[in-house]
Amino acid sequence: MRPLLGQTLLLLHVCALASGAASSPGPACDRPLESLLGPGAYGASSELSPALAAHFAKLNSREGAGGWAPSPADPSPWLQLDLGGRSRVTAVATQGRYGSSEWVARYQLLHSDTGSNWKRYQRDDNLWAFGGNENSDGRVRHELPRPLVTRFLRFAPLDPGTPARIGLRVAVYGCPYTSDVAHLDGRSALAYRFAHKSMRTLKDAVALRFKTAAADGVLLHGEGQQGDFLTLAVHRARLQLHLNLGSRQQRAPTGHTSVTVGTLLDDQHWHSVSLHRHGRHVNLTLDGHTRHLRTNGDFDYLDLDYQLSFGGLSTPGKGRSSFKRNFQGCLENVSYNGVNLIDLAKRRKPAVYITGNVSFACAEPRVVPITFPLPGSSLWLWGPAWHEALSVVLELRTWSARGTLVYTAFSPAGPRASSLSIGLDDGRLTVTLLQPGRDALHLSAGSDLNDGQWHSVSVSLRRNFVGVTLDGDEASAIQSYNPLDILTGDVYYLGGCPAVAAPGQCRAPHGSFLGCLRSIRIAEQDLDMGLVEQGMLGNFTGAQLNTCGILDRCLPNHCEHGGQCSQEWDSFFCDCDGTGYLGDTCHNPVFERSCEAYKHLGGTSGFYHIDLDGSGPLGPLLVYCNVTEERVWTVLAHDGTDERRVPGTSTALAFVARFVYNASSEQLSALVEQAEQCRQEVAYYCRRSRLLNSPDGPPFTWWVSRTNERQHYWGGSSPGVQKCACGVERNCTEEHVHCNCDADRDEWMHDSGWLTNKEHLPVTQLVIGDANRSRSAASYLVGPLRCHGDKHFWNAASFSNRTAYLLFPTFRGEKSADISFYFKTVAPFGTFLENLGLQHFLRLELKSPLEVSLRFDVGDGPVELIAVSPWPLNDDQWHRVCAERNVKRASLQVDELPRRVRRSPPDGHTRLRLNSQLFVGATASGKRGFLGCLRALQMNGVTLSLEERARTAVGGVNPGCTGHCSSYGSLCRNGGRCVERYSGYSCDCTHTPFDGPFCTQEVGAYFEAGTVVQFSLDSESREQSIEEDEDEQAEEEEGVAAAVASSLGRDDLDEERAIFSFSTVHAPAVLLHASTHAYPSSYLAIVLEHNGSLQLWFGGSGTSSPRTVSAGMRNLADGQVHAVNMTRRGTLILLQMAGGKSNSFETCYSRMLSFFNPSKEAVNVVWITPTPPGYAWMAHSWVMCLTVWTSSQLQFGDSLIVVHLWKVNAHLPLCGGVRLSQLHRCWRGEYLGASPIGSSMGFLFTTSTATQNSVQRARM
Repeated sequence: MRPLLGQTLLLLHVCALASGAASSPGPACDRPLESLLGPGAYGASSELSPALAAHFAKLNSREGAGGWAPSPADPSPWLQLDLGGRSRVTAVATQGRYGSSEWVARYQLLHSDTGSNWKRYQRDDNLWAFGGNENSDGRVRHELPRPLVTRFLRFAPLDPGTPARIGLRVAVYGCPYTSDVAHLDGRSALAYRFAHKSMRTLKDAVALRFKTAAADGVLLHGEGQQGDFLTLAVHRARLQLHLNLGSRQQRAPTGHTSVTVGTLLDDQHWHSVSLHRHGRHVNLTLDGHTRHLRTNGDFDYLDLDYQLSFGGLSTPGKGRSSFKRNFQGCLENVSYNGVNLIDLAKRRKPAVYITGNVSFACAEPRVVPITFPLPGSSLWLWGPAWHEALSVVLELRTWSARGTLVYTAFSPAGPRASSLSIGLDDGRLTVTLLQPGRDALHLSAGSDLNDGQWHSVSVSLRRNFVGVTLDGDEASAIQSYNPLDILTGDVYYLGGCPAVAAPGQCRAPHGSFLGCLRSIRIAEQDLDMGLVEQGMLGNFTGAQLNTCGILDRCLPNHCEHGGQCSQEWDSFFCDCDGTGYLGDTCHNPVFERSCEAYKHLGGTSGFYHIDLDGSGPLGPLLVYCNVTEERVWTVLAHDGTDERRVPGTSTALAFVARFVYNASSEQLSALVEQAEQCRQEVAYYCRRSRLLNSPDGPPFTWWVSRTNERQHYWGGSSPGVQKCACGVERNCTEEHVHCNCDADRDEWMHDSGWLTNKEHLPVTQLVIGDANRSRSAASYLVGPLRCHGDKHFWNAASFSNRTAYLLFPTFRGEKSADISFYFKTVAPFGTFLENLGLQHFLRLELKSPLEVSLRFDVGDGPVELIAVSPWPLNDDQWHRVCAERNVKRASLQVDELPRRVRRSPPDGHTRLRLNSQLFVGATASGKRGFLGCLRALQMNGVTLSLEERARTAVGGVNPGCTGHCSSYGSLCRNGGRCVERYSGYSCDCTHTPFDGPFCTQEVGAYFEAGTVVQFSLDSESREQSIEEDEDEQAEEEEGVAAAVASSLGRDDLDEERAIFSFSTVHAPAVLLHASTHAYPSSYLAIVLEHNGSLQLWFGGSGTSSPRTVSAGMRNLADGQVHAVNMTRRGTLILLQMAGGKSNSFETCYSRMLSFFNPSKEAVNVVWITPTPPGYAWMAHSWVMCLTVWTSSQLQFGDSLIVVHLWKVNAHLPLCGGVRLSQLHRCWRGEYLGASPIGSSMGFLFTTSTATQNSVQRARM
């Protein structure tokens, strides 16, 4: 067993690579390198005349014709410099041709150590285009952020000046570069032998550069007898690190740690690697990209035995490394813990042992690739014709699953000539032979050949034979002996068909090939790419010679939130399935940020995923949203929300209950901080089990907050106060204690209450220490976390001055930027926000009443997207703006209008570099200021607190905004009234027969035997109820009284209606009874007969026979919900069930039928009850009596009604023996009595005339 390090320090990556391009060049590395070059050091693709030759292209030169100019027929011109040796290049500069109107507006820079296999200069992981000149004499210089180590440089013009002629003079700045280089042939290695038998290190630092054409090879390996090992290797052209510091044998996981970085590392270009380890903290850097990791296992020291091998295993066949292939290529500036190993090897020091053939110069194979970058790119060659055998050998590298590699037509030529095509189809190699009069021959081999690796292809044909070999695997070669006759043609097309090919002369059955080819050999002849480049062999269009331009567009991975990256030649794609995000880069959240947001989308109560920081790093969180109340509650449960018994404990060994939430600590913090208020219920049930040991003793029980702090207060109390709720309210069981349980009684007691301090919530642990004494017992309950409010959703500021703005820190959205907010204005224009950089900028503005504009520049020139609305946006309504910019595209959307999209150029700049402060409400110059309100401004998942900044603004900006109902009032349904609030709005459902946040929940009541509701529509009752109700606001009472006075002044009405629904299993029963004091002998009733059928009765009281209208013979006492509509139009009464036909009868007593609309002289009474007074003969054992009544005032429409709840009173002789019952809201499921039938009843009484409507509702 090895000792653990007592304390591990975090390693900060502040390393400078010990080699070449990544290290600092120093202040002296800035001299013009071309000043010592002779004419022979300059070369060009072509020249317009001898006076415009390449060697006249020195900066400020007036020799010759004043610079270099290519031939106008040159499709891909370039100017090349040979610096005479590898140099460190720190800057480049250009001029146009002296005394002319010729220059270069944009160019690319290519570099090479050998004069072949060129690589385009990259910056910020992009193929970089340099800005050139705007005239012929001005000098434009560009500093290279990461110095470039190379011997050959090429300037390749992209855009000529005006008028479309190229003229160029150049300068290169830097200094000579020296290094220690070793070449390993794949069977050799360098072994650094330790001074002692073993080496034990807490810190390690490794730095090296490598160049290889092999996809696999060991760069570094060392191991120890205790199982530790360290391996750096190239595997499938990617860099892999394997590290094991060891672990305890009985524990899992093991100490093995592995990580893979980079790609395309077998491109024969230099790559820089550094590895820094301090204990278990590791930084692995490849070509400037650093990966931070922490190793697995338990230990901090690396124990290696004997030696550390570079380039492979010094003793092949031994060791535990899974990598057996030695490195083949060049190593440079190899350093281990400050020791220069190649220098020691060159000086034959015994500390470095050389295995095999190692040379101290970089010998490189001369392999010349060709790139087909665009559809239509093609290379065609002339070859020997009329041969009876043919072989095609090549190597390919691509990301594209389809493409034609080679096509040739056999002799004799013609539309029916036989042909051979070799291509890729769905990542498989496909060979197709077409012969007139015979079936086509198709052969397929391999899979996933579009994986970015080099793959070798060999196809051989002769009479009655075809052979296909892939990646040199002869054992898996495919052979066909089908009938075949061939006579080769004289033209071979590679990459596809050129536009100049005659019809039928070339076919590309798999489309154009996008990728690289090399080592091409056709008909036993190697393709000399130099001759092709000089125009002496074949021809090409759109192809790039002497370079492989493949890029790994998934490195770095632009897919966020765990999205999976895949790619084609010129683009990448993100698979966002299962991530909770959408968009080109999985940046846009699928879910809303809060339950509050779901509410405003019309969501009902239920489980929802919320994304607390939008596009930020926090993932979605599953919560329960309770929107049945005015406040929207977010409920997050844990794994123990039920009451649980405490097993026996002692003060020495306390019981610990841990609560696991389905959320990370970051998500918990974000949920609580975003909410306006949070609370969590806690309860402790005790018998001889003390809680806080109040008033002065150390607590026996405490809980742990999310900040991992002990808390010694209980629900209903406050932080710092060692009390329970009863201690705060001074009503504990005993006066000298602050918790009921601290009385330590031998009887069950409890302390419960709400914890409401947001900074401490939620509860993560509960520690109970006094439940092990004789007769001690305890249980506990910790409820779910409940939060309400969204501080971000209504965070707003109003701008009243065009020069006013708010300042925020610089927006950091280099590769992904999303901005969303709401605005409201009556102004025709205004700037929402602006952020500037040295050359880049970002601006969002209302450009006109119909246009919102997004403008930015990331280095490719200004880009503008304009979203056009068909209606004015300055209508003082809330409008939402969503803008996004990433490496693939930019988009802009206003409200639900179609999204405007602009694709980014495939090889364009990707980083948005800003450095000024963010201006909100105006431009940085204070112009085109915005007048109006901005709300919920979020940038890359971070909500900017407009209210907080507005409170400290100088002038012209105020926190908050009003007028929310103008945009959200339509969400209040069924006649609900929108009420303005400082931070939002609410729906007042008082005037409707509905309830809930949006007035969409029907109001109902459950009636038991002996319960009745009476609506008395008389002025005295109304006035009395107004006076007795102490809960309503004074101004609302005045409005109610005015409405009552207005309604009482009406005469007979033309139409009245009663609509309700019911559910019951009891019959007979009276559902509704209406009468008027002005005509005591008249009444109207809707009843259920003994058989459950529905009837409307109209007539006299007592036992007189009423006139009836039947709604059918169907038994409606079936426990289902049924809707009833009774309407009177003049003397016509109609009765209709939902979904059924209406039944009617005519009466001449129109005045007497105004049961729901009393005149000044009349008082109308409406009963809603199973058996109102006077119908006792229908109630069987139920008896309904008039006793005491309570009233509450309610206003519906412009009328006020008084609700009377009649109860049975056992003290009255008539009602003796009948129990009391109460009225409840049935949608809550709060029913009294045995086995209730879930009745859901809503009542709507309406009256109408030509000028006035009234809605009345009973709220129960």
